Amino acid sequence: MQAKEEGNAVTVPPKEPYSIYTPTEKWLIVCLISFGGLFSPLSANIYFPAIPTLAAAFHKSIELINLTVTLNMVFQGITPMFWSTIADTYGRRHSFILCLLLLSLSCVGLALTPTRDYWLLLFLRCFQAAGSASTVAIGIGVVGDISTRADRGGFLGLATIGPMFAPTFGPVIGGVLADKLGWRSIFWFLCIASSVCAVVMILFLPETLRAIVGNGSIPLPRIYHAVIPIIGRQGRKSSSQASTAAPSTRKKFQNPLLLLLHADIALLLLINGVVYSVFYGVVASISSVFHEAYPQLSETDLGLCFITLGGGQLVGSWFCGRLLDWDYQRLRLALKEPNVEQVDEASGKVDDSFPIEKARLRLLPIFLAFYVVSCIGYGWCIDKRTHMSGPLILLAGVGLVVMTVMNSIQTLMLDLMPTRGSAITACNNLVRCSFGAALVSGMQPLLDALGTGYAYVLLGGLSALMTPLLYVVMYIGPRCRARRIRIAVAR
Repeated sequence: MQAKEEGNAVTVPPKEPYSIYTPTEKWLIVCLISFGGLFSPLSANIYFPAIPTLAAAFHKSIELINLTVTLNMVFQGITPMFWSTIADTYGRRHSFILCLLLLSLSCVGLALTPTRDYWLLLFLRCFQAAGSASTVAIGIGVVGDISTRADRGGFLGLATIGPMFAPTFGPVIGGVLADKLGWRSIFWFLCIASSVCAVVMILFLPETLRAIVGNGSIPLPRIYHAVIPIIGRQGRKSSSQASTAAPSTRKKFQNPLLLLLHADIALLLLINGVVYSVFYGVVASISSVFHEAYPQLSETDLGLCFITLGGGQLVGSWFCGRLLDWDYQRLRLALKEPNVEQVDEASGKVDDSFPIEKARLRLLPIFLAFYVVSCIGYGWCIDKRTHMSGPLILLAGVGLVVMTVMNSIQTLMLDLMPTRGSAITACNNLVRCSFGAALVSGMQPLLDALGTGYAYVLLGGLSALMTPLLYVVMYIGPRCRARRIRIAVAR
């Protein structure tokens, strides 16, 4: 920062804020991306109740219709690698809108697919995943653009509420639509909903990529503006007279897979992938295990069993955001010393000596233990045919804890790579979907071989093995960060 001296007076230019957006505007932006992120899991999960109906309509076996689910999941893991790099290079706004439009068009095709063309159903389900899967990754990138470490946990918690809403309530919506209006109505519903979301983004979502807009005050061509630019208007107005923001510089195209070469990032992805795959195994088997344990339940009743899980996830998203911000501030206060430079949260300047890994991960072993107990308890409740309230309560616990664990790890990865939020989320999605697809494909054989109780003991044990890795990350994390800083300075 330079000072300008006139006589005896020294005028210091005002410090540029990390982001020109007010707290209210930031929350509004995060609400928008949470709404958009809803469609990534919704397009996959709303489809589940219609699988028997589709098998009958296309005259195919359940296994062949399940292949459309597998391919959709594969493309959900792959395509964010492409879209996230586009978003980290050319901007969030356009990438988000294009993904939603691609989803909408694919749903039109699916709704009109002739029942004699099974191959077209397969192709369009892949096309659908290519549009829907990346909305979460791009949204997490937006959170990284506008937030600092001090408030990132709360914003990330809100951003994941939309994506976590869909796996629970999607099957309920899909079951009602398929039952009352036919399976094609599911895709018409997705088409209309995603189109409405795209229009909302076109009207209100500003560009946030820092390589293009800086803190939001850099003037941009009209193509980057929201049609109704009410978000950030006051901040741009106040920054226009004394902006010291650097001119826009386009980042080079970077391969997201290179992030896997960082030891701390790779370990975090492994932990998150295992925890998520166990969770998805629980979700995918809810209908079958409840139907076997409680045969009196109708299909509608089975769909309603997902609600307790979703309620736990919603509470977990809110709780985790508050917990992360609170524990971050608590650790900062505990470590504050007169000779230690603190973080300038207004400008986003970070004290690299601060143990951010400890701030994000130190409580997770406790939550991971609760996750293990909940999974094992849930399995044995089903196995012993206890009163149905038992497994439903434990499902709520599973949902709450899995959100706390996954959001904490996602927040830490965003702290470590704040300028590559979309890319890091795409890598996370690739690992999670790969592990999840593998576990789901083997879930039914596992249940048949071991029984429900011991199968979930195995899944709980798999999750417990991740606990030592949390301590490994807390130990090697500062060294990995220091190495990245040295390399960046050398360049």
